[in-house]
Amino acid sequence: METKASLNRPRNIKFRKYRNNDGGKDMKLELLRASSEMEAQYYDFINDWEKNGEAIVPYAARLLDMDYNAWLDHTYKIETVNTCFVPAHTYFLVQENKKIIGAVNIRHYLNDYLFNFGGHIGYGIRPSERKKGYASLMLSLALPIAKELGIKKILITCDKNNVGSAKTMINNGGVLENEVLEDGEITQRYWIEV
Repeated sequence: METKASLNRPRNIKFRKYRNNDGGKDMKLELLRASSEMEAQYYDFINDWEKNGEAIVPYAARLLDMDYNAWLDHTYKIETVNTCFVPAHTYFLVQENKKIIGAVNIRHYLNDYLFNFGGHIGYGIRPSERKKGYASLMLSLALPIAKELGIKKILITCDKNNVGSAKTMINNGGVLENEVLEDGEITQRYWIEV
């Protein structure tokens, strides 16, 4: 299936001023495609997850037994090539000091599994930076990229017990369609029109 992404690579989202929920000063953040210059910051990002005993979200941001350069090559390849899932773009939410705050994966279209459980967009904020409003900001920056990819109605899902993620989707116009049960877990399915 050919998408706009196979014709044009979506742009990075440049600086946006942001004041986080902890009352800190304004800062500039940007949503960037992974690059070789981010390697040290990437390892800092994954170490934060590991210290908290959590698996990195979204799944596409995990190294999966690759080194950073092999992961980066794989990440670029799946932007235009249909691998075992679907073509997708991965971006990082980055502070001025280059610290990676979160990651977002934008899938170009839905297969059966993604339609029921994964959605077009998966995202995660590093544990030490949660509850500061970054997820809502990152999703708001990802939506125009999804639109550039030709996605007009975006499906995003979360576990029913993930109240923070549900709030993030609702803050960005998400409307709950339904809940799906799989292996004893309930997944909520939200749609956002762009």
